[in-house]
Parts: sequence; C-alpha cells; structure tokens
Amino acid sequence: MARKRREWLPGDTLHITSRGNRKEVLFYDDKDRHYYLALLSKAKNKYPFQLHSYCLMRNHIHLLIETTHTPPGKIIHSAHASYARYFNNRYDLVGHVFQGRFVSKKIKDAAHFLYVSRYIHRNPFEANIVNDPRDYNWSSYPAYVNDKEDPLITKDKILQFFPTNPINNYRHYVEARLDY
Repeated sequence: MARKRREWLPGDTLHITSRGNRKEVLFYDDKDRHYYLALLSKAKNKYPFQLHSYCLMRNHIHLLIETTHTPPGKIIHSAHASYARYFNNRYDLVGHVFQGRFVSKKIKDAAHFLYVSRYIHRNPFEANIVNDPRDYNWSSYPAYVNDKEDPLITKDKILQFFPTNPINNYRHYVEARLDY
C-alpha cells in the first residue's frame, strides 16, 4: 500500500514532531543532542529553510520550520536517517530509531504560529523537567530571551509580533501563568 502523499507548498510553515520508536529515548546525553543539532544545521545548509523554534526532549523533538523550495520530508529525512545511523552505531543497536513518519501540522495563521512557538518553548516546563523554560539548554528559547546568537534559528519572524521591547514581551508571552 502506497503512503499518502503529504500536502505541501513552498513557503509553508510547519510544526514538526517526531518521537523515539516505541516512545523510547532519542537522546541519552549532550553528545547525542549536539550531534542531532549539527545534522539539522547540515540539512539546513543543503535544503534551505528557516527554523523558528525547536526543542529536543528526551524521547521526542519539536521543530517550527518555514520551508522554501524543499519539501519537509527531504529535510527531516536528511537529518533523521543520519541520526539513526549514528545512534545505532553509538549504542550498538539495530532497527528503527524514530517511530514511524514524522508528524507535520501546517501553521494556519499568525496566532497559530505564535501559539506553536510558545508550546514548543514551554515543553520542558510542562513536562516538569525544569522550573523555568529559560533553564532548558536544548531549546531555542534561551537564545530568544537571553538575546544570544544561534545560527540555527531565525528569531525575526517571532519577535516582529512584539514591536515594543520584543525580547521581554515574547518572554512574558511564553512564561505567562507559569507556576514558579
């Protein structure tokens, strides 16, 4: 049976998620996370896209990407196939590393775009991994609120929605109603 072809148009912005096979661990340590981000950077150089937000959790990933002329399947396959080889070699495993195909949800409008970015950046907090999303190193959030450069992400599109004091106002948007 043939796979259903995903609908995609150049310029689409997508919330992409993928989890470890059988909900198992994708990242055992920082070396794994660094390697995954390096592969994402390599994919970005080969198939240009904008990465607005990301979060690497222990057993899944979230990406908010804006495509240009390359379908998201090529982008994700480029990073995930290489990561699976690395992961299986490093841990002397065989078989699937990722559970099925990645999930891709098209961003409908500006409100949805901001909501997904907030959702991605709050993920470690909501999972009770950190008490403050600024403390999670494997998310693009610290680059936003600490005004750090991260060559992997493009911050302009999100911050443009907060014309006055964008970094502080985006932080308030993400962190609103956190139970500190």
